[in-house]
Amino acid sequence: MNEETTKIDDFDMKILSAMQHDANLSQRDLAEKIGLSQNACWRRLQRLHSIGLIKGAHCDIDLQALGLDLTVFVMIRTRHHSKEWSEGFRAHVEGLPEVIDFYRIGGDWDYLIKVITKGMSGYDAFYQKLITNFDLATVTGFFSMEAIINNRPVELRKLTSKAPGSTPPKATPTRDRL
Repeated sequence: MNEETTKIDDFDMKILSAMQHDANLSQRDLAEKIGLSQNACWRRLQRLHSIGLIKGAHCDIDLQALGLDLTVFVMIRTRHHSKEWSEGFRAHVEGLPEVIDFYRIGGDWDYLIKVITKGMSGYDAFYQKLITNFDLATVTGFFSMEAIINNRPVELRKLTSKAPGSTPPKATPTRDRL
């Protein structure tokens, strides 16, 4: 990406915000919501996809309704920090279907994994697969009782402004607004 392709104006921010809340919006509804013609909206959507700011669309599924009723945050500490070990561990964890988020983190712990499974017996089966063939110093699970905020859309305008209290970029008149 170069500077020209990553210039984001107010209309782009409106598109990104709207898509975060509902990626299933029709092109017509999206264009109407942000105040552009359908063609202009479509061109902007294509550009946002091509520069990698939009990386697909997702569906929010009620996992509990499918019996996946246990969320566990797994903290891992390891004695190994070589590139080879880390790549092997990464591939191992990526192959575990219960893992929905996986982070290498700083501080007292090395990795954080978010796991979704069917009850405690499902977590135990996951744990056994996780530790098989890997020397992990410490593995600790924190069990979620309630998701208070989960997959909340990012407040793009507030978090991407340059200074606290500054206003987001103003929309500039462009030919594609017509």
